Amino acid sequence: MDGGKPYTVDELFNIIIKSKPYFGKHGGVTISGGEPLLQAKALIPLFKKLKAEGIHTALDTNGRILNNFAKELMDDYTDLVMLDIKSMSEEGYQQITGQKNKETTFNVSTHREASGKPMWLRYVLIPGLTDAPELLHTMGEYFKSYKTIEKLEIQPYHKLGVHKWEALGWDYKLKDARENTEAELQQASTLLLAYFKQVSIN
Repeated sequence: MDGGKPYTVDELFNIIIKSKPYFGKHGGVTISGGEPLLQAKALIPLFKKLKAEGIHTALDTNGRILNNFAKELMDDYTDLVMLDIKSMSEEGYQQITGQKNKETTFNVSTHREASGKPMWLRYVLIPGLTDAPELLHTMGEYFKSYKTIEKLEIQPYHKLGVHKWEALGWDYKLKDARENTEAELQQASTLLLAYFKQVSIN
């Protein structure tokens, strides 16, 4: 919650409007983070103004928050929710995030499904931690009946942000994890295609 440059809703809106010609037919605004739902109350008036201008809105969230502001933001003003699934096991979830209760993410997915509005899932494939076939099958079985999921994005694991953690003096929990091979990514994609309409590797 600390750091960064604060903006008013009007300041952000004006910056976005100036960029509108570059969006094309399929572009828009995606709010990510950090965790954007921490600022759901402030994002409601921003997204409301964007929708009035016909601008597509998306949220990239890890699903840790589902309060009344988050519900209003998603239900009334968010065209697309991109939900990060960290792990299908509690042990894996805690190892990756340092937080407890993976079910918070699934509360958001359940809420979005009930709204009938589009959602993408995003899943970081970490060798030895989130890439086991049984975990992928578990995820597929959990979500296979969902109607709102348009696609699943596999996010290959990389270490591009490790230096940021080190610069902040933080302990990077996954420093021993390796990056994916192309074969591993393709195997995961093939397995998950049995459950989802579309699977892409980012």
